[in-house]
Amino acid sequence: MKIDLNLFTVFEAIYSEGSLTQAAKRLNLTQPAISHALSRLRERLDDPLFERHGHKMRPTPLAQNLLPEVQSALSQLNQALQVAHRFDASKSDKTYCLALRDVIEATMLPPLMQNLSEQAPQVKVSTTRIDRKDMSQKLASGELDFAVDVLLPNAPQVKHQKIIEDELVVLVNSQLPQHSQPMNEDGYLQAKHIVVSSRSSGPDLVDYALSSRGLNRNIHLRCQQYYAACQVVANSDLVLTMPKRYALVLSRHFNNIEIMAMPIHSSNVDIHLYWHQSRDKDPASVWFRGFIQSLAGHWQPG
Repeated sequence: MKIDLNLFTVFEAIYSEGSLTQAAKRLNLTQPAISHALSRLRERLDDPLFERHGHKMRPTPLAQNLLPEVQSALSQLNQALQVAHRFDASKSDKTYCLALRDVIEATMLPPLMQNLSEQAPQVKVSTTRIDRKDMSQKLASGELDFAVDVLLPNAPQVKHQKIIEDELVVLVNSQLPQHSQPMNEDGYLQAKHIVVSSRSSGPDLVDYALSSRGLNRNIHLRCQQYYAACQVVANSDLVLTMPKRYALVLSRHFNNIEIMAMPIHSSNVDIHLYWHQSRDKDPASVWFRGFIQSLAGHWQPG
């Protein structure tokens, strides 16, 4: 037998108040709505449930037998709803699934995990890499809790907030004489460049900035990983343009790589946290977004 649970809320209110009018006030409903709900429940249970005695509604024997079970069930439901609207990170063992790229993993995960161990020791993190075109669908389905990436066009249902500010820098082989001085615009345009991208062709942020001024650069290598690109820089005269935060991490592994300021103006490579609007008010999602934002000062490698 399927019965609308709202009917039992009305049942409990009538029983407790002894009046349809008072039950309607308690539930913020009209008296006709209460009467209609009671009629439906009477029909479903084949019992009058309440009988009028003067100004009071007196419960029938069936109603008296039902009350303890109904109150217990409603109490359990309310408790479950309260738990669902609370999130205690210090006690949770939730696993958050994040879509990250390697350039972000290296700068984001160390401070994230260090602070998680202090604030939420049982919370776990699982990272994966996705095609950007799949972000909206995977966030909507719940396969991902969050994605972290540069500012991207996305579906209206995908919300985001900036969590990391970054800029582009140039990595060069410091042992070469042409890099004994800071790089200027002419030197940058004449240099042989490496582009790191998962795509086999197409411009990046730097190329867009150059093309807006009618300029272009000399690309000699296109590869998929920044670490591999740094190995090439350390052993050749090729130069690499990349986000500064990740450059600081990778340059530690090479004795002869120098980080230089970008001599040509280009857009920042700010990083955003993405989530689906269906989880906008979910307590676990709200907590994690606040946690990530609180780490804003920790993203810079020491």
